[in-house]
Amino acid sequence: MLASPALAGVHSFAASVSGSLRIPLPSISAPSPAPARRAALSVVAKVKVSTPQADRIARHTRLRKKVNGTTERPRLSVFRSNKHLYAQVIDDTKQCTLASASTMHKSLSKEFDYSAGPTIEIAQKIGEVIAKSCLEKGITKVVFDRGGFLYHGRIKALADAAREHGLEF
Repeated sequence: MLASPALAGVHSFAASVSGSLRIPLPSISAPSPAPARRAALSVVAKVKVSTPQADRIARHTRLRKKVNGTTERPRLSVFRSNKHLYAQVIDDTKQCTLASASTMHKSLSKEFDYSAGPTIEIAQKIGEVIAKSCLEKGITKVVFDRGGFLYHGRIKALADAAREHGLEF
C-alpha cells in the first residue's frame, strides 16, 4: 500500500507498511557514446499505528479544550484504571481539588472486597460518595469530564449515581 490522498484520513492500521518502488526515469542529458545511466525513484510509505490509550488521551485533550471548571461550576473529572476508579471535583480557576472519592479510600475498600477491579456497583457507590461530599461543601452544579473514556459502563454508572444523589450536570 502506498501513501495516497485516499488514505490521508486513515489513522490506524494493523501493521506498518514499508517498501520501495523503483521507477526508471529517462536520462535528460544528450546522448553520449557511453551507455546512459538511468536514475531511480524510491518511495517509502509509513502508516501511523495508534493504540487505545493514545486514542483516549487524544479524546481527553479535545474534551479539555471545551470543558473547564469554574468556582460556580467545578469540573467532575473521572479516571478509570484496570484496578481502581477515581473521581475528583476540580476548580480549574484556582487549580485546586474541592472533593474526591476513589476505590483507594479506606471506607470504600473495606466495604467492597474486589480482586478483579472496580465493578458497576462500586462505580455507583463512588458516584454517591462524591455527590454527598460535594453537597456538604455547597456544590450542586458541576461539569462532567469523562476523561476521554467512552460514556458507558462504569463511567456512566458513576455519573448516573452522582445525578441521583443531587449533583446537576
